[in-house]
Amino acid sequence: MSHLTYYNYEGFGKKQQQKFWYSQAVRVGDRIECAGQGGWDPETGVFYKEINAQIDQAFANVELALKTAGGKGWEQVYRINSYHVPINNEALEAMVRNFKRYMPSHQPIWTCVGVTRLGEDDMRVEIEVVAHDPQH
Repeated sequence: MSHLTYYNYEGFGKKQQQKFWYSQAVRVGDRIECAGQGGWDPETGVFYKEINAQIDQAFANVELALKTAGGKGWEQVYRINSYHVPINNEALEAMVRNFKRYMPSHQPIWTCVGVTRLGEDDMRVEIEVVAHDPQH
């Protein structure tokens, strides 16, 4: 779809683009949609092992993907889908803590799903979002 603009942040985002042939974000009119972001170091791709650290980093990676696509970050997010291995209270509490940190002024819609496996062996969370960027 040549009329859409795709984005990949430097480091791991560009590496994944080459390895798996996908992009981290795409602009569709006044929306930015992000591929699922995990708790990896955005430069090296190494996953944090502890679930709170992994979820915190996944939120930071969403912010990076949105800003790489020209957005403002989490303040423009209106839809979140999160996938968890496992889904438990610790993971949900980490998600809510980050919602309050990154989006203190709004409460987007959220779908949260427990799954048996994600895209990489060490992934315990994957977060995909849609953001509205009307100024672009």
